[in-house]
Amino acid sequence: MAVTDRRYSNEDSAACHTPPTSLAFHSHMQLTDLKWSEVAALDRDTPVIFPVAALEQHGRHMPVFTDSLLCGEIVRRVESRLGKRVLIAPLQWLGNSDHHMDFPGTMSAPPRVYLDLLAGQFENFISHGFRRLVMLNGHGGNDVPGKQVVFELRQKYRARRDLLLLFATYWNLALKNPAEAHPGIKQTRMGHACEWETSMVLRLAPHLVGNLKKVKAVEFGNPFEPASRGWIMGDRSVPGHIGDPRHATAEKGEALFQVFTDGAVAMLERVLKWDGKSWEG
Repeated sequence: MAVTDRRYSNEDSAACHTPPTSLAFHSHMQLTDLKWSEVAALDRDTPVIFPVAALEQHGRHMPVFTDSLLCGEIVRRVESRLGKRVLIAPLQWLGNSDHHMDFPGTMSAPPRVYLDLLAGQFENFISHGFRRLVMLNGHGGNDVPGKQVVFELRQKYRARRDLLLLFATYWNLALKNPAEAHPGIKQTRMGHACEWETSMVLRLAPHLVGNLKKVKAVEFGNPFEPASRGWIMGDRSVPGHIGDPRHATAEKGEALFQVFTDGAVAMLERVLKWDGKSWEG
């Protein structure tokens, strides 16, 4: 197929649904590993997964890349189960982390810049003809801009009944209460560099976790809930974590990874089964 300046139309993709021979040798579909011609050959109903996370402080006992490490591991496990049924874009490690900027090492895209960054990723693949786009998030600060992006893009492409735009945070996809993943778990919700996250890093890269004996609990508190309060991390925590990481173990981390992966896979199975036009999913 000759390279031209025009974008691929739906007619182009329909004619190219049979993958080239080279694609058959891939056990998975990482966008970074594919040639443009292999991407062009994909069924445009193939779900495209866009992992997004952050690089920000995680207290005195955890690495700044925590969110990206954990989201990347969830995606790796999802990929091992779904294989070539989904296309996985590279993890976007730069997140909306302005609320952590008082802690050195944090890197952040300002909120309005981040909206454009996320929207651009989706629009790239809309222009390539793909119809099922899923942003899989691993950082709480990305939640508001991510939901805003899928809302705005749906308005922009309001005539497209065949377009599915989703944003999901992995710990919200769990099919059962994550606190019940292991009998020893104390924490009841996701915090920050907390029992849950620290357990998962202990499972994944224990050498990156500091001395938990030196860490003290930081309570979640009640910031005028159920109202949503503007905050920076310094309002809530001096050391930079929220929760009690001292309860963390690698065994709990593995149990949490399994629960979160199961939830993400279940959501993507629903995306795969979508009829391509209805509200029901």
